[in-house]
Order: sequence, then C-alpha cells, then structure tokens
Amino acid sequence: MLVEYYPILLFIVVGLLVGAAPMVLSWIGSLILGTHRPDDAKLSPYECGFEAFDEARMKFDVRYYLVAILFILFDLEIAFLFPWAVALKEIGFAGFLAMMVFLAILVVGFIYEWRKGALDWE
Repeated sequence: MLVEYYPILLFIVVGLLVGAAPMVLSWIGSLILGTHRPDDAKLSPYECGFEAFDEARMKFDVRYYLVAILFILFDLEIAFLFPWAVALKEIGFAGFLAMMVFLAILVVGFIYEWRKGALDWE
C-alpha cells in the first residue's frame, strides 16, 4: 500500500535537491574561490570620488510605492484587455458587458486616487 506513494516521495526529494543544489554549490564555490578579507582598493570610493555619507538603507517616500502599485494595477488592466479584445466575437455581448463593468470599477478607482492626490508628485 505504501509502495504507491514512492513516486510522490521521489518527486518531493528530487524537487528539494534541485532547489537546494544551486545554493549549496554556490556556497561551496564562494568558500573555495571567494576572498574573505577585501583589500583597501575594494573598500575605497568608486566612481563618485568621495566617501559615502549615508548608509545604504535609505527610507523612500510612501508615494513612490503608491505610484509603483498603481502602475502595476493599470499594467495588469491592459494585460486583461488584450485577450478580451481578441476573443470578443466568441464571448459575445455578455463578455462585453463584463469588461465594461471591470473598466468602470477601474475608472472609479482611478478617479478616487486622482481626487485624493495620490498621483500628485511634489
């Protein structure tokens, strides 16, 4: 009875090995080939000519993320419009109405974002 589960177990083991093997191989490669103490030339200022004056983890304004999320939202809207336009003859009037409802919801959301000032960059 348990013999029937061996292919599933084998599939899981192979999947874990395929996922873990690149990580283990890159770790071993970095131990063998990598430098563990960088010299002064690697730690010197590069391209800008002066020492870094701030740490690398700077805080970004929330508006940056909001604009990025809005871009993804409207980009996905376009991704839904192309297959809809191609299959418009097959899906008929019901598909047309469904897409108009979808677009109306997006337009209302866009107007809401515009009124709230989410698209204004100061």
